[in-house]
Amino acid sequence: MTKTLDAVQTQDQLPESTTVVVIGGGIVGVTAALTLAERNIPVVLLEKGHIGGEQSSRNLGWIRKTNRHSEDVPLAAAADRLWAQMPERIGHDAGYKQAGIMFLAKTEEQLAASEGWLKSVQALDLDSHLLSKQEIDQKVPGGKGDWVGGIYTPSDGRAEPAVATAAMAKKAIELGAIMVQNCAVRTLSMSGGKVSGVVTEQGEIRCERVLLAGGAWSRRFLGNLGVSLYTLPLICSVMRTKPMEGPTDIAVGGPDFSFRKHQGGGFIVTQRGALDAKLTLDHLLIGRRYLSQLRTQGGFLRVSMGREFFKDLALARRWNGKQVTPFEKIRTMDPQANPALNNEAITNLRKAWPMFEAAELEEAWAGVIDITPDSSPVIDHVKSIPGLTVATGFSGHGFGTGPAAGQLAADLVSNHEPIVNPAPYRFDRF
Repeated sequence: MTKTLDAVQTQDQLPESTTVVVIGGGIVGVTAALTLAERNIPVVLLEKGHIGGEQSSRNLGWIRKTNRHSEDVPLAAAADRLWAQMPERIGHDAGYKQAGIMFLAKTEEQLAASEGWLKSVQALDLDSHLLSKQEIDQKVPGGKGDWVGGIYTPSDGRAEPAVATAAMAKKAIELGAIMVQNCAVRTLSMSGGKVSGVVTEQGEIRCERVLLAGGAWSRRFLGNLGVSLYTLPLICSVMRTKPMEGPTDIAVGGPDFSFRKHQGGGFIVTQRGALDAKLTLDHLLIGRRYLSQLRTQGGFLRVSMGREFFKDLALARRWNGKQVTPFEKIRTMDPQANPALNNEAITNLRKAWPMFEAAELEEAWAGVIDITPDSSPVIDHVKSIPGLTVATGFSGHGFGTGPAAGQLAADLVSNHEPIVNPAPYRFDRF
């Protein structure tokens, strides 16, 4: 993981009861807990590892509306507002900067896709617009890429994953939220056909409602309860350069690289055109539900089968509250970065912007992304288990929408007016 991740001091002792238990200490679970604490609703957040330790600190830090499904844009726009208010809300700088995001097109087909997306969100009054090659060169000087055009959204931005979730967690604790790390939730307690508590490795907590925000672990947790959630894991490798001069403050995505300025002075770089797909049993069990994605995006996947398949196969899929669970055996998903993909990314970037010849590697890491069949999250009640709500399956863009997604989850849990229409995120749409 990134070595700059901020730590959060939490308590070790579990309370006997609370109103809401949040399972998972990523940005969505943390912002849900923050929202509930602001509403004076007793809440306990339980994290099997450490807060922000998985994808919430391993992502690129982009906060974008660009290229999202039109029905997902309202959540992203709401997140923009919440990110802008975050320093005042939590009393800490989360690194948010509304510096814009640009996507580049190398072919007419890629540019046509951007045109199509603009038409799909025409009614949403965004500031996104197409760019000519000349406009790209003006906004991001020093380039040598042969672009046919691009798309640019000035109101998109970025924040720093290594500090944001931790800062939000600290404020939630200050407001009365209880958080406990290194404490896995094993299963739910049920009474009268509805949730009455959670069973953890340290004992039971009685509660009225549970929010599951377990990221890539959510499918396994729900599977043990007899509930099918359709998510599959993919791995994104990332690198950060040492401090250097760069061409722009805008985050830029090319077909086979992306970069954005890091608050430490370097750049976050990734191979935007490739993700590792290390096969697991789940790929075989539910892979057919992703056929439409494979037809259009299969070229992005570097598929392999190796020891990860057998390590995953060895993890239990059924257990009871007295048994050690997979969540205790693997506290933190910590995949190794793929040096080949990171080398591709920096090589491709140097061809497009030669000034990155001066780039030196500071660190590299990887994170597991939980992908749904339509690349949109699930934020909804689980009808078969009254009292259980889920917020998961963010498909690689949960950090950007995290503050709004967490608030939406808190709205559903506490029966508040939802920040946006939750219909696009219903559980049963698959």
